[in-house]
Amino acid sequence: MTRKQQKINITIPSKIEELNRIEEISEEIAEKMGMNEDEEDNLCIAITEVVGNAIVHGNRKDPKKKVQIEFRLEKDKVTISVKDEGEGFEIDKLSNPLEPENIMKDSGRGIFILKTLMDDVSFDFSSEGTRVTFVMRIARQG
Repeated sequence: MTRKQQKINITIPSKIEELNRIEEISEEIAEKMGMNEDEEDNLCIAITEVVGNAIVHGNRKDPKKKVQIEFRLEKDKVTISVKDEGEGFEIDKLSNPLEPENIMKDSGRGIFILKTLMDDVSFDFSSEGTRVTFVMRIARQG
């Protein structure tokens, strides 16, 4: 199966309601890519987690600020980039959600979940915002 890389770019306002649309788009992409049910679930969890963080933490739910999402579809993987207009965060200062004192906290699991579900995760912090890029390789049946 040969397929050229395809890009899908979406820009949304920083409103939590936008997460439903992003999840629907992710489901369509998963189907188009021939993902199995577990892969589709993992992709949807990852994308809604990252976009949710961009809206809430990065852009502080300011609807004037945008979240840019890029899907790069290739034969055996999908690469997703999510950029907000926030100031970023210090990744090494995030608490470990598996530590006993953090188990019951309402937040702090997003990055852990993302790194668990995806094959590669990277962060780029700049004066224009934070970009999270993550890659999911797709298992092919047959």
